[in-house]
Amino acid sequence: MTATVSPEVSFTRSPAAYRHWNLRIEGAVAWLELDVAEDGGIVPGYELKLNSYDLGVDIELYDAVQRLRFEHPGVRTVVVTSAKDNVFCAGANIRMLAGSSPEWKVNFCKFTNETRNAMEDATEHSGQTYLAAVNGSCAGGGYELALACDHIILIDDNSSTVALPEVPLLGVLPGTGGLTRVVDKRRVRKDRADVFATRSDGIRGKTAVEWRLVDELAPRRDFAEVVRQRALELAGRSSRPADATGVELTPLEPDGYAYRYVKAELGAETVDITVHGPDEHATDWLLTMTRELDDLILRLRTNEPELGTWVIRTAGDAETVLAHEEAVLGKPDDWLCNEIIHYYKRTLKRLDVTSRSLIALIEPGSCFAGVLLELALAADRQYILDGPPIEDEDSPLRASIRLSEANFGRFPMGNGLSRLESRFYQETDHLAWLRKEIGHTLTPAEANELGLVTDALDDIDWEDEIRIVLEGRAALSPDSLTGMEANHRFVGPETLETKIFGRLTAWQNWIFNRPNAAGPDGALRRYGTGRKAVFDRKRV
Repeated sequence: MTATVSPEVSFTRSPAAYRHWNLRIEGAVAWLELDVAEDGGIVPGYELKLNSYDLGVDIELYDAVQRLRFEHPGVRTVVVTSAKDNVFCAGANIRMLAGSSPEWKVNFCKFTNETRNAMEDATEHSGQTYLAAVNGSCAGGGYELALACDHIILIDDNSSTVALPEVPLLGVLPGTGGLTRVVDKRRVRKDRADVFATRSDGIRGKTAVEWRLVDELAPRRDFAEVVRQRALELAGRSSRPADATGVELTPLEPDGYAYRYVKAELGAETVDITVHGPDEHATDWLLTMTRELDDLILRLRTNEPELGTWVIRTAGDAETVLAHEEAVLGKPDDWLCNEIIHYYKRTLKRLDVTSRSLIALIEPGSCFAGVLLELALAADRQYILDGPPIEDEDSPLRASIRLSEANFGRFPMGNGLSRLESRFYQETDHLAWLRKEIGHTLTPAEANELGLVTDALDDIDWEDEIRIVLEGRAALSPDSLTGMEANHRFVGPETLETKIFGRLTAWQNWIFNRPNAAGPDGALRRYGTGRKAVFDRKRV
């Protein structure tokens, strides 16, 4: 199978237009039924058999997860199941994987992981527990979908199994966190995990429960009732409001890459991104801006793979940013404010794991304060202009930054640390010093002295120095930059997220490029052909 041509991908979806998922709300319980249209692949050239999925299927899942949190505050349990008989999900479509370019596979796996993480985030922070009702065979990414749920019920019919057959059948890994979730989340013993991940036929029945691969079994005749009862029990444990009114996630409708608060201009090798602060009377700024930034990151990541450097600016009034921030962060018991905070956290995490060089430019007229300062702290480098605006040397306007409580743990990275804690790893005295600067307007010299920027450049050198930085970045190997940046961004403790996005993804990307998997005689290429894969037996 030859590599397919990547299409222009939109991440806009609505439940009425879903092709692969059925979403039904029944009081406190939502039902998400996977019913994949075999002819509905996002790229022509393969059929989505056995409820297997591709990027288009997962975009709909992501849309549903978002809407359940914002539009349905009364939903406390989400049941993920299949609308097809005897098959829950066969995982990522093999023909799609075999025919896709490496960058498409990487983006697909990354986005799918982020969506799985969003489901777990809903359970942990939103009181919306996900339950997997596995009503048939469940393999590979299908079992990984179940693993992202907090509770797994497997139908006990002497034939249905859970399996991670990627290693024995495909020569790759369970690429959306399967290995990590088996041992870290479900605490399956490593020898049993080894046996499980090297068996192509999977595990069924009592053994699956004994090994902690599922939580309980239910016979076919009682399956629907057991699932319903368990969903109601989980809903009864939630503190999510029963009488709140949801917020509709209306279509964003950008003009190209220009949204209401977020705008991006594409260059030959870079993307200039400007995030605007709120209007004085805006009440929906943080939610709207977050939705726009999230959509922009996804579209740029998928559709513009050769634009390797993103230059991030802000524009607006820092005081207005901080006032809006206080209006949202100051109401931790408000369900909607809670959802907005965690959505912005997830969007910043998406930026953290984006394989692009991120450069923040802090200029006069910018508003890198509090929540927006997180964008600069997420960048690989930060430069602040120490002087008047380049286009108006007589202006009294000067660049500055402002710290707020938002920078001290409200938006943790995947490693569980704030971006300041990651920047100043284990420098507790310096972090305590920075906390004293909350609310102060920090000049370029002060920001530089505090270590909050890479450099403070005067107006005479600004344009040349920034040009040299960007040209220097473009001259380096994109692959080495990806590895270097991912390594520098995540210091300190390893978590389930850092393992999935770091260690597991790195191995998977390497395996995806090896002949044993992706070569003409590799396991991915020969799967389903009746011919065995030919492996290079050298271990390296």
